[in-house]
Amino acid sequence: MDNYYSFVFKGLLTEDALDKAGRKGKTHFSDEDAKMLSSILAIDEMDDTFVIRSKKMAIVYTAIAAFENSVRAFIEKKLLEEVGENWWLLAVDDTIRKKADGRMEEEKKIRWHTPRGLSPINYTEMKHLADTIRKNWKLFEPHLITFDWAANILDTVERSRNVIMHSGDLGNRDIERIGSHIRDWVRQVGA
Repeated sequence: MDNYYSFVFKGLLTEDALDKAGRKGKTHFSDEDAKMLSSILAIDEMDDTFVIRSKKMAIVYTAIAAFENSVRAFIEKKLLEEVGENWWLLAVDDTIRKKADGRMEEEKKIRWHTPRGLSPINYTEMKHLADTIRKNWKLFEPHLITFDWAANILDTVERSRNVIMHSGDLGNRDIERIGSHIRDWVRQVGA
């Protein structure tokens, strides 16, 4: 297990270094790529009302997904630095770990579908991120104002995330709130 975490962490560092050097690869997504993907997905054949609403929510989803993954990366990096390669076993609650490990095992059975990622933290829910911060509060305290502040942000963003993930539409006040929370988190913790 130690070799696995070491391998993953080195891979994350390599990916980050390549991106900072200006690599355009898997993460590059041009307007031309968007047009091609829209064509593959037959978006132009669907009702414009639904497409327009969905495009608006897609922008919100992009912010939420990037935020959620940055929080995961922050937690994983901090626990790896402070706890070591066994951070998943030592710093994550058994219930969360079992649920995530179960999801990983289930995805291994469906080999034709792309997995969520290599790290077990990719298989957690946003509420699990708050629980992991709480369990390891002394490690996160220097970066976060209070646990309640962090938990409130995660809870609020998760509530909006769930609406979008079930094809719902958010109102402008909800969108503004998400933006404000993400902006506050990034200014406090970093991206």
